[in-house]
Amino acid sequence: MALGVFLLMIPESACIPVPSEMTLMGAGFGVHQGLLSLPVAIAAGTAGNLIGSLIAYVAGRRGAADLLGETVRDRCDRIFERHGTAAVFVARLLPLARSFVSLPAGHARVPLPRFVALTVAGCAIWSTAFVLAGDLTGAAWHSLSGTLGNAFLAIGVAVVAWCVLPRRRG
Repeated sequence: MALGVFLLMIPESACIPVPSEMTLMGAGFGVHQGLLSLPVAIAAGTAGNLIGSLIAYVAGRRGAADLLGETVRDRCDRIFERHGTAAVFVARLLPLARSFVSLPAGHARVPLPRFVALTVAGCAIWSTAFVLAGDLTGAAWHSLSGTLGNAFLAIGVAVVAWCVLPRRRG
């Protein structure tokens, strides 16, 4: 089961928006059922996130961020100029943004050791929160995870839209 969690988390962090909330809550349900331990579930989620993030980071360093378009790329560059590498950590805690932050981080040449540390820290918090939620909800996780997943997806879309869409200056 831990291998499944690990493998499902890789695409989520490699710019393929797979709902990690569902995967991690499922892992939490596995913890509740005794199929794996809490530390193993959290480590599998975090490790999968890190591998997927490294794939996207390398793609960003090699020019894939240019595929985002000039407006989006410029907005991402401004975010890194304004907030520095802390933007990586904050994005790891936001739905949808967490899936895409690695491309602009690679483009911005965030130092790899710092990128890895911020990614692991943010993804460990994210994984812990959702594995615990799945564990605590126990058998009722199926109905709750769908509602939470939709809510977090809507929040993530709003945050990404706010960051990417041009705003009128008053």
